[in-house]
Amino acid sequence: MSELQAFVALGFRHITDFAAMDHILFLLALAAIYRLRDWRDSLWVVSAFTVGHSLTLALAVTGALTLPTRLIEFLIPLTIVATCVENLVVRDRQRAVWRGRYRPVFAGVFGLVHGAGFANYLRDLFVAPIAVPLFGFNVGIELGQLVVLALAAVALGLLDRGIAALPRAPAVSHLRLRVVAVSALVALVAARWAVARSPW
Repeated sequence: MSELQAFVALGFRHITDFAAMDHILFLLALAAIYRLRDWRDSLWVVSAFTVGHSLTLALAVTGALTLPTRLIEFLIPLTIVATCVENLVVRDRQRAVWRGRYRPVFAGVFGLVHGAGFANYLRDLFVAPIAVPLFGFNVGIELGQLVVLALAAVALGLLDRGIAALPRAPAVSHLRLRVVAVSALVALVAARWAVARSPW
């Protein structure tokens, strides 16, 4: 196996491993508001997250940026909680600020935090030169994210079917019930992690 393949595999395993559940839950929180027909909107959001975490990962691994591990591990679940709160508060994205188009910026900023988390995991594995390992790791993370998002789409689709079978108030859409259920559950888990990881 080449060095590039090894780091692609490492990045893929890192994002799909249950030990990386915080990153998986963040992706789920991002995906919770989208349906299959919203794939363009979700693509912008995921791309912004990718740019954010790739930038911080590169800066941190090259030594240009040093962030305390305990603070980053605390901030990661806070990004999840914030995403879930935004999911719950914004009911109509067409009437939201910028018609909801701020969400890629939101994901990109949070991607900066997650990139620092990836870097803390990866920094000790890199040796000079770092271009190939950094590129490979990023490619692996992106492939892993695609798998996680595909599985999330299937799970959310199944949840939609389950919700459709339940009696409900006519004014409440299936999508809104799904967003509330997923976001509330994910926010609860992430809030517990934030409390457990508090650096104070």
